[in-house]
Amino acid sequence: MNACLITYFLLLSLGMNIIDSVLPALPYIQIILSVLLVAAILLQQRGSSLGGAFGGDNFSSAFHKRRGAELFLFKFSIGISILFVLSAFLNILA
Repeated sequence: MNACLITYFLLLSLGMNIIDSVLPALPYIQIILSVLLVAAILLQQRGSSLGGAFGGDNFSSAFHKRRGAELFLFKFSIGISILFVLSAFLNILA
């Protein structure tokens, strides 16, 4: 029981040291992540036309499978957005 508590407090103190070391660079990390996120979103293809947003029939864009670079950009934008949200939460908690 005591070994578990000691391990818990050691990990907690180590985690706080990591957070304290990342905290000064956090605004720069968020700027880089936001620029990458905007670029990844803007580079994605626009599959549907504007008429689809207003009720027009554009069924071909609904059944589109991403391949190659489009799939990479899609997954990259999801990953960058998750990292951006985590950095925002870290900024709020610190």
